[in-house]
Amino acid sequence: MNIIEELKGCNVVGITGHVRPDGDCTSSTLALYNYIRLNLPEVDVNVYLEQPGVEFSYLKGFNDIKNIPEDKIFDLFFVLDCSSSDRIEPFISCFNNAKKTICIDHHVSNNQFAQQNLVKPEASSTCEVLYETFDEDKIDKNIAECIYTGIIHDTGVFKYSCTSLKTMTIAGKMMAMGIDYSDIIDNSFYKKTYIQNQILGRALLESVLFYDGKCIFSNVTKEEMDFYGVTGKELGGIIEQLRLTEGVEVAILMYDCGENEHKVSMRSKKFIDVSKIAVAFGGGGHVRAAGFTARGTIYDLINKIGEMIEEQYERNN
Repeated sequence: MNIIEELKGCNVVGITGHVRPDGDCTSSTLALYNYIRLNLPEVDVNVYLEQPGVEFSYLKGFNDIKNIPEDKIFDLFFVLDCSSSDRIEPFISCFNNAKKTICIDHHVSNNQFAQQNLVKPEASSTCEVLYETFDEDKIDKNIAECIYTGIIHDTGVFKYSCTSLKTMTIAGKMMAMGIDYSDIIDNSFYKKTYIQNQILGRALLESVLFYDGKCIFSNVTKEEMDFYGVTGKELGGIIEQLRLTEGVEVAILMYDCGENEHKVSMRSKKFIDVSKIAVAFGGGGHVRAAGFTARGTIYDLINKIGEMIEEQYERNN
């Protein structure tokens, strides 16, 4: 796929990604936005997303993101980093109002919902897949910042198993464009506020090991989130720290997002495919990083997740 070729004859273009946009989602949508604006300035192109975190405000086009859908007929509508149409629910009307739809993604759970789908589950990130649709000589520093940001967020700064030689090669090319790669890593991935550090400490203090120490779990209640004045967006660093616990293969973080409703994030190291567990609950993601939203008691959900982890261990052994 070549993006410039796909855009021939298009005057009105929309771009969106999944709900609660993370680093790869935010970065890939803005990379495509900047690429179109740079190379096809006559095209009316807009990005539609729920508001991303302020840590990505250095990316060009961040302030242009629209949080409310528009009543337009799109010649072409792109969906990036999203495995199913229900994950773009706030902007599904834009998708439905498009003459042509394209999905670019790397989730193994993608259900090929667009008219045209470019899905590469072996890729580290959607930014990696997207990069291969661009002409190298049509990429500037602003686009390079977006691509690099998406890659570091979905590879955990190159430490996850999805990192490949191709991933590192693309990242190196983006670094050669003159981006401030160390600041991007520090300020968008590692930096935490004082409040985030406090709730991280509490979540770690109240975490529980189970399944002979192979799994670790922590839950953040609505009362705790209200006390610290945070939302789910501020909890991202917790799951990564849980995953680093010695002897742990699977880390699970839950937080309340409604009455008896919980957002569940999972990370694994080498053996467990957490995307299979997430899909069983109606969610999705990657082999080593996935999530879902579910109703029920925390006890019942953790028991069910534990059973599915044990089933995978038994099959693998």
